Amino acid sequence: MEKSKGPILLYTDGACSGNPGPGGYAAILRYGEYEKEFSGGFRLTTNNRMELLAVITGLEAIRWRRAKVEIYSDSAYVVNAVTKGWLEKWVRSGFAKKKNEDLWRRYMAAVSAHDVTFHWIKGHAGHPENERCDALAVEAASREALPEDKGYIQ
Repeated sequence: MEKSKGPILLYTDGACSGNPGPGGYAAILRYGEYEKEFSGGFRLTTNNRMELLAVITGLEAIRWRRAKVEIYSDSAYVVNAVTKGWLEKWVRSGFAKKKNEDLWRRYMAAVSAHDVTFHWIKGHAGHPENERCDALAVEAASREALPEDKGYIQ
């Protein structure tokens, strides 16, 4: 019998200087002793896009299928869209008049390979991994020569 793998912990955050404005995202993946940080940014984007991209980036980095993933996010937008069924309604409506369709479709592809549970955590409340993700996202948003967020439509 194959030994079951424990959960992967995924901590995420997004930041935007102005909304829209320069933005950044960050994720920390943790599995046992293994830990990896990811971050990136864009010249002009929104906070919601960065929060969602942080989750996507973490999920896309997981190398095995059917992983049990515990996601910790301070984004009510992301957590509620998934846990309260908003995303399902948006899909049924063909994303009629919904922003961020490109990222939500990318999220759905990334999450389909895993068993995911979301946990909302209060931002800027001293949670160590959330604070680290926030610092990484803010730093990423302030980098020189940020690329264009091609999916952002003003």
